[in-house]
Amino acid sequence: MELNQKEFELLREYIKSNYGINMGDEKKTLVYSRLRSLLKKLNFDDFASYYQYLINDKSGEAAAVFINKITTNHTFFMRESEHFEYLTQTVLPWVEKKFANTKDLRLWCAACSSGEEAYTLQMVVQEYFTTKSGWNLEILATDISEKVLQQASVGIYSKDSVQTLPKEWYNKYFKVYDEDNVIVSDSLKKHITFRKFNLMQQSMPFKKPMQVIFCRNVMIYFDATTREALVNRLYSIIESDGYFFIGHSESLSNINTKFNYIKPAIYKK
Repeated sequence: MELNQKEFELLREYIKSNYGINMGDEKKTLVYSRLRSLLKKLNFDDFASYYQYLINDKSGEAAAVFINKITTNHTFFMRESEHFEYLTQTVLPWVEKKFANTKDLRLWCAACSSGEEAYTLQMVVQEYFTTKSGWNLEILATDISEKVLQQASVGIYSKDSVQTLPKEWYNKYFKVYDEDNVIVSDSLKKHITFRKFNLMQQSMPFKKPMQVIFCRNVMIYFDATTREALVNRLYSIIESDGYFFIGHSESLSNINTKFNYIKPAIYKK
Protein backbone atom coordinates (compact mmCIF):
# COMPACT_ATOMS: atom_id res chain seq x y z
CA MET A 1 0.00 0.00 0.00
CA GLU A 2 1.29 3.45 -0.93
CA LEU A 3 0.14 7.03 -0.34
CA ASN A 4 0.39 8.79 -3.68
CA GLN A 5 0.60 12.58 -4.02
CA LYS A 6 -3.03 13.00 -5.08
CA GLU A 7 -4.26 11.02 -2.06
CA PHE A 8 -1.98 13.01 0.23
CA GLU A 9 -3.35 16.27 -1.20
CA LEU A 10 -6.92 15.15 -0.45
CA LEU A 11 -6.08 14.23 3.14
CA ARG A 12 -4.00 17.38 3.61
CA GLU A 13 -6.87 19.58 2.46
CA TYR A 14 -9.28 17.71 4.74
CA ILE A 15 -6.98 18.33 7.72
CA LYS A 16 -6.56 22.00 6.82
CA SER A 17 -10.23 22.78 6.21
CA ASN A 18 -11.53 20.92 9.27
CA TYR A 19 -8.80 21.45 11.86
CA GLY A 20 -6.65 24.31 10.57
CA ILE A 21 -3.52 22.15 10.62
CA ASN A 22 -1.12 22.98 7.81
CA MET A 23 0.89 19.95 6.67
CA GLY A 24 3.77 20.42 4.23
CA ASP A 25 5.06 17.80 1.82
CA GLU A 26 7.55 16.67 4.46
CA LYS A 27 4.60 15.31 6.50
CA LYS A 28 3.60 12.80 3.85
CA THR A 29 5.62 10.00 5.46
CA LEU A 30 4.14 10.82 8.87
CA VAL A 31 0.57 10.67 7.52
CA TYR A 32 1.31 7.36 5.82
CA SER A 33 2.90 5.77 8.88
CA ARG A 34 0.11 6.85 11.24
CA LEU A 35 -2.77 5.77 9.03
CA ARG A 36 -1.42 2.58 7.43
CA SER A 37 -2.42 0.24 10.26
CA LEU A 38 -5.86 1.88 10.47
CA LEU A 39 -6.51 1.27 6.78
CA LYS A 40 -5.54 -2.38 7.17
CA LYS A 41 -7.85 -2.70 10.17
CA LEU A 42 -10.72 -1.20 8.15
CA ASN A 43 -9.90 -3.40 5.12
CA PHE A 44 -9.12 -0.54 2.74
CA ASP A 45 -6.70 -1.26 -0.10
CA ASP A 46 -5.81 2.36 -0.80
CA PHE A 47 -5.97 5.83 0.74
CA ALA A 48 -8.47 7.11 -1.83
CA SER A 49 -11.09 4.65 -0.56
CA TYR A 50 -10.32 5.60 3.01
CA TYR A 51 -10.73 9.31 2.14
CA GLN A 52 -14.19 8.66 0.70
CA TYR A 53 -15.11 6.74 3.85
CA LEU A 54 -13.86 9.65 5.95
CA ILE A 55 -15.81 12.40 4.20
CA ASN A 56 -19.00 10.33 3.89
CA ASP A 57 -19.20 9.25 7.52
CA LYS A 58 -21.88 11.32 9.27
CA SER A 59 -21.48 9.85 12.74
CA GLY A 60 -18.27 11.72 13.50
CA GLU A 61 -16.55 8.52 14.60
CA ALA A 62 -14.28 8.28 11.56
CA ALA A 63 -13.16 11.89 11.98
CA ALA A 64 -12.47 11.34 15.69
CA VAL A 65 -10.28 8.32 15.00
CA PHE A 66 -8.54 10.17 12.18
CA ILE A 67 -7.58 13.23 14.23
CA ASN A 68 -6.41 11.04 17.13
CA LYS A 69 -4.05 9.32 14.71
CA ILE A 70 -2.76 12.44 13.00
CA THR A 71 -2.18 14.90 15.83
CA THR A 72 0.96 14.99 17.93
CA ASN A 73 0.40 15.64 21.63
CA HIS A 74 3.53 16.67 23.49
CA THR A 75 3.32 18.49 26.79
CA PHE A 76 4.56 18.30 30.37
CA PHE A 77 3.99 19.80 33.81
CA MET A 78 5.27 23.37 34.34
CA ARG A 79 6.10 23.76 30.63
CA GLU A 80 7.40 27.30 30.02
CA SER A 81 7.34 27.93 33.76
CA GLU A 82 7.76 31.71 33.52
CA HIS A 83 4.16 31.88 32.31
CA PHE A 84 2.95 30.40 35.57
CA GLU A 85 5.10 32.83 37.54
CA TYR A 86 3.55 35.74 35.64
CA LEU A 87 0.10 34.27 36.22
CA THR A 88 0.74 34.22 39.97
CA GLN A 89 2.46 37.58 40.27
CA THR A 90 0.40 39.69 37.84
CA VAL A 91 -2.66 38.06 36.30
CA LEU A 92 -4.35 36.48 39.32
CA PRO A 93 -3.94 39.65 41.45
CA TRP A 94 -5.67 41.52 38.59
CA VAL A 95 -8.49 38.96 38.55
CA GLU A 96 -8.84 39.11 42.34
CA LYS A 97 -9.10 42.90 42.35
CA LYS A 98 -11.27 43.46 39.26
CA PHE A 99 -13.72 40.62 39.92
CA ALA A 100 -13.91 40.85 43.71
CA ASN A 101 -17.70 41.23 43.61
CA THR A 102 -18.47 38.12 41.55
CA LYS A 103 -15.47 36.04 42.68
CA ASP A 104 -15.63 34.22 39.37
CA LEU A 105 -12.44 33.02 37.66
CA ARG A 106 -12.85 32.37 33.93
CA LEU A 107 -9.71 30.69 32.57
CA TRP A 108 -9.61 28.60 29.39
CA CYS A 109 -6.83 26.12 28.65
CA ALA A 110 -7.25 25.58 24.91
CA ALA A 111 -5.50 22.64 23.21
CA CYS A 112 -4.93 21.06 26.62
CA SER A 113 -3.61 17.77 25.21
CA SER A 114 -3.18 15.10 27.91
CA GLY A 115 -3.89 17.48 30.77
CA GLU A 116 -0.53 18.46 32.24
CA GLU A 117 -1.00 22.15 31.42
CA ALA A 118 -4.55 22.28 32.79
CA TYR A 119 -3.55 20.60 36.04
CA THR A 120 -0.54 22.91 36.39
CA LEU A 121 -2.84 25.90 35.94
CA GLN A 122 -5.27 24.57 38.51
CA MET A 123 -2.48 24.03 41.04
CA VAL A 124 -1.26 27.60 40.51
CA VAL A 125 -4.80 28.91 40.92
CA GLN A 126 -5.50 26.90 44.06
CA GLU A 127 -2.22 27.94 45.64
CA TYR A 128 -2.96 31.61 44.98
CA PHE A 129 -6.56 31.52 46.21
CA THR A 130 -5.95 29.15 49.13
CA THR A 131 -6.62 31.86 51.75
CA LYS A 132 -9.25 33.72 49.71
CA SER A 133 -12.65 32.13 50.27
CA GLY A 134 -15.72 32.13 48.09
CA TRP A 135 -14.09 32.02 44.67
CA ASN A 136 -15.31 29.85 41.80
CA LEU A 137 -12.03 28.40 40.52
CA GLU A 138 -13.22 26.06 37.76
CA ILE A 139 -11.01 25.93 34.65
CA LEU A 140 -12.18 24.92 31.18
CA ALA A 141 -9.76 22.65 29.29
CA THR A 142 -10.42 21.66 25.68
CA ASP A 143 -8.85 19.70 22.84
CA ILE A 144 -9.93 18.19 19.51
CA SER A 145 -8.66 14.72 20.44
CA GLU A 146 -11.00 12.53 22.47
CA LYS A 147 -8.11 10.19 23.19
CA VAL A 148 -6.03 12.77 25.07
CA LEU A 149 -9.11 14.21 26.79
CA GLN A 150 -9.88 10.77 28.18
CA GLN A 151 -6.30 10.47 29.42
CA ALA A 152 -6.49 13.94 30.96
CA SER A 153 -9.77 13.30 32.78
CA VAL A 154 -8.40 10.08 34.30
CA GLY A 155 -5.29 11.96 35.46
CA ILE A 156 -2.75 9.14 35.71
CA TYR A 157 0.87 10.15 35.05
CA SER A 158 4.27 8.57 35.49
CA LYS A 159 6.18 9.41 38.65
CA ASP A 160 9.00 10.75 36.51
CA SER A 161 6.71 13.24 34.76
CA VAL A 162 5.79 15.07 37.99
CA GLN A 163 9.37 15.62 39.12
CA THR A 164 9.28 19.16 37.67
CA LEU A 165 6.66 20.15 40.25
CA PRO A 166 7.45 21.60 43.70
CA LYS A 167 7.60 18.76 46.22
CA GLU A 168 4.84 20.25 48.34
CA TRP A 169 2.54 20.34 45.28
CA TYR A 170 3.33 16.72 44.51
CA ASN A 171 2.46 15.70 48.08
CA LYS A 172 -0.69 17.80 48.12
CA TYR A 173 -2.22 17.12 44.71
CA PHE A 174 -1.15 13.58 43.77
CA LYS A 175 -1.60 10.09 45.18
CA VAL A 176 0.34 6.93 44.41
CA TYR A 177 -1.51 4.89 41.82
CA ASP A 178 0.91 1.99 41.38
CA GLU A 179 4.65 1.32 41.38
CA ASP A 180 5.35 3.62 38.42
CA ASN A 181 2.44 6.07 38.34
CA VAL A 182 0.57 8.68 40.34
CA ILE A 183 -3.00 9.97 39.99
CA VAL A 184 -4.29 13.51 40.34
CA SER A 185 -6.29 14.09 43.52
CA ASP A 186 -10.05 14.65 43.33
CA SER A 187 -9.58 18.07 44.94
CA LEU A 188 -7.82 19.14 41.72
CA LYS A 189 -9.90 17.19 39.21
CA LYS A 190 -13.23 18.56 40.39
CA HIS A 191 -12.25 22.10 39.39
CA ILE A 192 -11.42 21.27 35.75
CA THR A 193 -13.98 20.66 33.02
CA PHE A 194 -12.53 18.74 30.07
CA ARG A 195 -14.43 19.17 26.80
CA LYS A 196 -13.90 18.41 23.11
CA PHE A 197 -13.62 21.60 21.08
CA ASN A 198 -12.29 22.41 17.63
CA LEU A 199 -10.51 25.79 17.53
CA MET A 200 -11.60 26.16 13.90
CA GLN A 201 -15.22 26.45 15.06
CA GLN A 202 -16.40 29.94 14.13
CA SER A 203 -18.69 30.45 17.12
CA MET A 204 -17.26 30.50 20.62
CA PRO A 205 -20.00 29.15 22.92
CA PHE A 206 -19.18 31.13 26.06
CA LYS A 207 -21.80 33.07 28.01
CA LYS A 208 -19.23 35.37 29.61
CA PRO A 209 -15.88 36.72 28.36
CA MET A 210 -12.76 34.85 29.40
CA GLN A 211 -10.31 36.61 31.71
CA VAL A 212 -7.37 34.44 30.70
CA ILE A 213 -6.74 32.18 27.72
CA PHE A 214 -3.81 29.78 27.41
CA CYS A 215 -3.51 28.66 23.78
CA ARG A 216 0.08 27.48 23.66
CA ASN A 217 2.02 25.51 21.08
CA VAL A 218 -0.89 24.76 18.79
CA MET A 219 -0.75 27.67 16.33
CA ILE A 220 2.62 26.43 15.08
CA TYR A 221 0.58 23.94 13.05
CA PHE A 222 -1.50 26.68 11.36
CA ASP A 223 -0.67 28.93 8.44
CA ALA A 224 -0.67 32.74 8.84
CA THR A 225 -4.25 33.21 7.63
CA THR A 226 -5.62 30.58 10.00
CA ARG A 227 -3.59 31.96 12.93
CA GLU A 228 -4.85 35.48 12.35
CA ALA A 229 -8.49 34.40 12.14
CA LEU A 230 -8.17 32.34 15.33
CA VAL A 231 -6.39 35.07 17.29
CA ASN A 232 -9.06 37.59 16.36
CA ARG A 233 -11.84 35.20 17.40
CA LEU A 234 -10.10 34.72 20.73
CA TYR A 235 -9.63 38.48 21.10
CA SER A 236 -13.40 38.94 20.79
CA ILE A 237 -14.14 36.68 23.78
CA ILE A 238 -11.55 38.01 26.23
CA GLU A 239 -12.39 40.57 28.92
CA SER A 240 -11.03 44.08 28.50
CA ASP A 241 -7.49 43.99 30.00
CA GLY A 242 -7.61 40.19 29.87
CA TYR A 243 -4.53 38.06 29.13
CA PHE A 244 -3.60 35.77 26.26
CA PHE A 245 -0.73 33.27 26.52
CA ILE A 246 0.85 31.53 23.52
CA GLY A 247 3.87 29.24 23.17
CA HIS A 248 7.40 30.65 23.11
CA SER A 249 7.88 29.21 19.63
CA GLU A 250 4.90 31.29 18.45
CA SER A 251 4.45 35.00 17.80
CA LEU A 252 1.71 37.46 16.85
CA SER A 253 4.17 39.91 15.27
CA ASN A 254 3.32 39.01 11.67
CA ILE A 255 -0.46 39.07 11.96
CA ASN A 256 -3.01 41.86 12.23
CA THR A 257 -4.29 41.86 15.81
CA LYS A 258 -5.33 44.33 18.49
CA PHE A 259 -3.59 42.39 21.26
CA ASN A 260 -0.86 44.37 23.03
CA TYR A 261 2.51 42.71 23.54
CA ILE A 262 3.49 42.42 27.22
CA LYS A 263 6.49 40.10 27.19
CA PRO A 264 7.56 36.99 25.22
CA ALA A 265 4.44 34.90 24.46
CA ILE A 266 2.18 37.04 26.72
CA TYR A 267 -0.36 39.51 25.32
CA LYS A 268 -3.12 41.69 26.74
CA LYS A 269 -6.42 42.99 25.39
